[in-house]
Amino acid sequence: MHQTLEKRLPTKEEIRNAASAATALAIAMEMDDGIVINGQDGSPVTIAPTIGRQLIKLLGHISNGEMVTLVPTGAMLTTQQAADMLNVSRPFLIKLIKRGEIACETVGSHRRIKTTDLMDYRERRSQAQHEAMARLVQMGQEAEAKGS
Repeated sequence: MHQTLEKRLPTKEEIRNAASAATALAIAMEMDDGIVINGQDGSPVTIAPTIGRQLIKLLGHISNGEMVTLVPTGAMLTTQQAADMLNVSRPFLIKLIKRGEIACETVGSHRRIKTTDLMDYRERRSQAQHEAMARLVQMGQEAEAKGS
């Protein structure tokens, strides 16, 4: 039985296959404004561009040799799953929860985090990093102007 790519890295063959498939889908989307495939009865079925871009993105991750997990936005995550998605340790994630930076619900004695709450935190963190970088650039430009 083959393990899914949620549990293991893709093989070299899967990486090559994903890269080829992503390229083929991108070309098909450019030509057809969507991806046209044959349906169950042989009639054409068009996959919308928004869905096609998601498929290409998924294949891109696989072609980069990454493990892939699809998580519906309404899903409830364990603290370990949430920590893995943020690429942080579970204890660090627990600190974020205790500080109120990420909302969670308690189910029995276990914490569960909504995917949307986790993505909101990630977006806030990303925005704060961009703002900090912009301030550093501005400070550097001001220091350079004073030195001239």
